Amino acid sequence: MSIQRALLSVSDKTGLAEFAKGLTSLGVEIISSGGTAKFLKSKKIAVKEVSDYTGFPECFDGRVKTLHPRIHGGLLQRRDLEEHQKQAKQHDIPPIDLVVVNLYPFEQTIAKEGVTLDEAIENIDIGGPSMLRSAAKNYQSVTVITDPADYEIVLSEMNEEDNAKDTTLSTRERLATKVFQRSAAYDAAIARYLNKEQECAKSFNLSLPLHSELRYGDNPHQKASIYGNFSDYFVKLHGKELSYTNVLDIESAAALVREFRRPTVAILKHTNPCGVGCAEEDLREAWEKAFETDKQAPFGGVIVINRPMTLGLAKIIGEIFTEIIIAPEYEADARALLQKKKNLRLMEMLPGVEEALKQPVIRSAPGGLMVMDSDYEALGLDDIENKVVTERPPTREEIESMRFAWRVVKHVKSNAIVFATGDRTLGIGAGQMSRVDSCRIAVWKAKEAGLSLKGSTVGSDAMFPFPDGLIAAAEAGATAAIQTGGSVKDKEVIAAANERDVAMVFTGHRHFKH
Repeated sequence: MSIQRALLSVSDKTGLAEFAKGLTSLGVEIISSGGTAKFLKSKKIAVKEVSDYTGFPECFDGRVKTLHPRIHGGLLQRRDLEEHQKQAKQHDIPPIDLVVVNLYPFEQTIAKEGVTLDEAIENIDIGGPSMLRSAAKNYQSVTVITDPADYEIVLSEMNEEDNAKDTTLSTRERLATKVFQRSAAYDAAIARYLNKEQECAKSFNLSLPLHSELRYGDNPHQKASIYGNFSDYFVKLHGKELSYTNVLDIESAAALVREFRRPTVAILKHTNPCGVGCAEEDLREAWEKAFETDKQAPFGGVIVINRPMTLGLAKIIGEIFTEIIIAPEYEADARALLQKKKNLRLMEMLPGVEEALKQPVIRSAPGGLMVMDSDYEALGLDDIENKVVTERPPTREEIESMRFAWRVVKHVKSNAIVFATGDRTLGIGAGQMSRVDSCRIAVWKAKEAGLSLKGSTVGSDAMFPFPDGLIAAAEAGATAAIQTGGSVKDKEVIAAANERDVAMVFTGHRHFKH
């Protein structure tokens, strides 16, 4: 068999003219409709309008044009069944061997600010998915394209002498699979939008293409994969393939470093920050502040920066065994130096990553899934001067320290405690069953690092349920505290702060991280 007849109907015209010219050079008849036909004619490409082909005009403002037996019969008829071919001849339904369709831009439409429900509904494609599914179901005989990136492989195979103007079965099967993945994702986007509009999310649909197999999951005996468009936001420049935990670390590191506008370095281990430092200009200064917080934990950890990686910084951090380094850019000599380490993964953080970090958090649950809004913003920092609950208000320096501690502590596993100044962490306590234990660990870590907590600020991701945590922080040298508030013991905690001349702010917002 060979491809004799093609139906082209697309929203995205990328590469279409070149592809259509390639088809006509092979003698393929082109059928098209609406804007696609107009576009092809403007490029001097011979095309037959769908309405002329079916003998039935487009109607209802173009809502009905390809929903016709001559279209779907041409796609679905089996070439190997005598009865099908007899009916096709009887009803004058010639075969359509190639379909090129990409759908109305529904996702892009609903992403626009101020879009109305009517606008969204008009961008729900009906004929496109119908043609795609018909063609994909009959992939034994029909080639179907929904992605312009596949134009080249199809033309290449059609031009190969052995293929006689046709594509290979394996290619048709792969393209059909892409169709069902795309149509499932499209339907899921529509369902999510309508659920949201009705404020009644009775179902949750998700369909994402496989991005890659991961090296392993939490442990080597656990298989893992990643789905979606991860490479739109992060690109691996060097090193081994990523594991499940690597991806979690990368996400946590990017979410943390985006909190800061000054040159910043953060070091993480198992998604927890173990040191964060800021500087006015020099990343090496920021690195020293971050590294001094904890010089043991960074071994085998993750380093993230929010400025291009310089050779000077690369030389310093290259002395430490690190699993992953993440930067928005690498100077050529810095990248060359770091690539000498075969076990180090170099990741480039691409523009637009902040939008990815705003996406809902999806987690498995027994029998299903849980979906949660992302904890994107560090809440409660606005008008912080009016949220003081102690007799002594914080100084300007203490307010800056509070802001820094609060932005870091929201990225530490609960119960979370962070001691900080205005530009660096001093001690971090994470993930303990008791908040006072997290506080004691943070104090101990600072002592191990040789760092004084005198004059520091303590940040707590949630309320101090008892005065003991606040008292431990004050005894270690903290002069200010930022916490959620809301404990039944708030009065006692405030009294303990007043007794120790600690300035304290209640943000009114909690930042648990589980």
